[in-house]
Amino acid sequence: MKKIIIFLVVVIALFAALGVVTFYSNKQAAQGNPYGKETLHAATIEQLDDPLYGNQITPDELQEKLDNKEELYVYFYDPTCPHCKETTPILVPLADELKIDVKKHNVLEFQEAWQKFQLTGTPTLIHFKDGKEVGRLAGGQEEASLKSWFEEQQ
Repeated sequence: MKKIIIFLVVVIALFAALGVVTFYSNKQAAQGNPYGKETLHAATIEQLDDPLYGNQITPDELQEKLDNKEELYVYFYDPTCPHCKETTPILVPLADELKIDVKKHNVLEFQEAWQKFQLTGTPTLIHFKDGKEVGRLAGGQEEASLKSWFEEQQ
């Protein structure tokens, strides 16, 4: 009986230690991140050094641009979304080629975007002008449809 109790205490202590180590390693990885958050979802941490996911915009920055009636494109995505993983490597180089500044907004980190921008899925690309939405493209896209949409927005 004593051996079972000792074994259980050791197992519980190992799980607790693993939890603490995971928490602190995630917190350390999240330091200085473009999201302005203390902790991040593991899928977001994996993308921190990926240049395809640079040019992030936080909810406060996005609201400020909308309030200032700036024109901007925002790509709402989720790092765990398979359609986003397929679309992002097409979208980012195309936007660079067309010299269009597309801000990225991670809805896994900022859940309030779903309701605020009435998102029905990811990825969703929205064009704002004068603080209002003027164009939306939802779902996974191929290069031709993205290029056509950008041209329509010009």
